[in-house]
Amino acid sequence: MLLNGRKTADTLNDLLKLKVDKLNKKPRLEIILVGNNPASQSYVKGKLKTASKMGMNVNITNLPENALQEDVESVIQDFNLNDDVHGILLQLPLPKQLDSDQLIGLIDYKKDVDGFHTMNQGLLFQNKLGIRPATPQGIIMLLDYYNIPLEGLHAVIIGRSQIVGAPIAKMLLDKNATVTITHSKTKNLAALTKQADILVAAIGKPKFVTKDMVKPGAVVIDVGINRVEGKLVGDVDFDEVNSVAGYITPVPKGVGPMTICALAHNLYKLYKEQEKA
Repeated sequence: MLLNGRKTADTLNDLLKLKVDKLNKKPRLEIILVGNNPASQSYVKGKLKTASKMGMNVNITNLPENALQEDVESVIQDFNLNDDVHGILLQLPLPKQLDSDQLIGLIDYKKDVDGFHTMNQGLLFQNKLGIRPATPQGIIMLLDYYNIPLEGLHAVIIGRSQIVGAPIAKMLLDKNATVTITHSKTKNLAALTKQADILVAAIGKPKFVTKDMVKPGAVVIDVGINRVEGKLVGDVDFDEVNSVAGYITPVPKGVGPMTICALAHNLYKLYKEQEKA
């Protein structure tokens, strides 16, 4: 069965818009885009379109490719101090001259819509309330929407990044799944992935996961976005794996729209916390 992220995101966004429409003041997101990376521009356009549809205020600050560290720091500090700004998003990746870790750490964690700040990461790993990284949050929202039970299932994650692999592992663990994290140094990878009731692929290698690596009936979540011969493909060989998977996300229209959906929900949550304070 197809886990349709596009349709799910549209439904959840429509429900969120009903809440936003009742607000006296609209949530405001500031996106900082450095340079002219085509993929980043495309992602930002998607975020802008989705949030604007829901009546949220979204602004983009586009800095040049050769922007200095202090230039970006200055923009972040201005947004941190502006009470009208509820969320700040620093679009990654950044040009090589910039220290992304330092810049992310400079963002007020109470305005960290991406959930990348050390404070929000710490709240996640202590299972306390906070903003969760958008892609893992979007995956959980998608699984919840399709009423896929997680308790007691074996989840195998391919990839251990702080953006997807590590946080989705913790979030699935908090849902009482049994979790195995695999990575580039893992031996006998296929032997582990074939045990997975839920398989999450997040490594950025096109069509890496093949039919022989998947347990029949498994839930397969493909986080990868790779451009091959002008077409977008995931980390999973969809045509092959679709024949054995019980549920599978497509690429595109799978995890991508759910990530943007989760960002919008994160912004709303940040707004509610700040306006309440």
